[in-house]
Amino acid sequence: MPERFTQLTSRTLVLPQANIDTDQIIPARFLTTTTREGLGAAAFYDWRYDANGKPLADAPLNALDPLDHRVLVAGDNFACGSSREHAPWALLDYGFRAVVSTGIADIFASNALKNGLLPVVVDSATHARLAADPGGRVTIDLERCELIAGNEPPVSFTIDPFARRCLIEGVDTLGWLLERLPAIQDFEARAA
Repeated sequence: MPERFTQLTSRTLVLPQANIDTDQIIPARFLTTTTREGLGAAAFYDWRYDANGKPLADAPLNALDPLDHRVLVAGDNFACGSSREHAPWALLDYGFRAVVSTGIADIFASNALKNGLLPVVVDSATHARLAADPGGRVTIDLERCELIAGNEPPVSFTIDPFARRCLIEGVDTLGWLLERLPAIQDFEARAA
């Protein structure tokens, strides 16, 4: 079951490159598991390690505390490519709770929402301000659908209402249905 998401205040990690695809987020050679645990170690693996598995000294992802940098600010068309669900799993297991970009691939966004990772699409000006302040603090208020950075006015974003509800309640689609099982069984009993 996903962790509840109502409001998050965090520092950002900025990866400004456009068209970061799901194979860059988690290379295909790590797609040998059906569990989520441990995939954070493979997140952006080829950007973080050399061919021998040694950490790259200049890799931004190796120089931060994932518990303090929970918001990824990414370039346009983030998570394009294949529809692998492992991509949001890897980002979540690494420590991210939200991805902010000017464009996020639809399939990735759907997979992210189903797994507790919030995709936030913002306008170019907001994105430019965030990208210019790596490590800056932002607050994402899911109840109000607002992103707040520094002294700037809040920026509104949209999200599917059902996905928003599931994130706020800390349930996935199946969990939401199971919570309503008694009402469903009652309805079926009355209809029979």
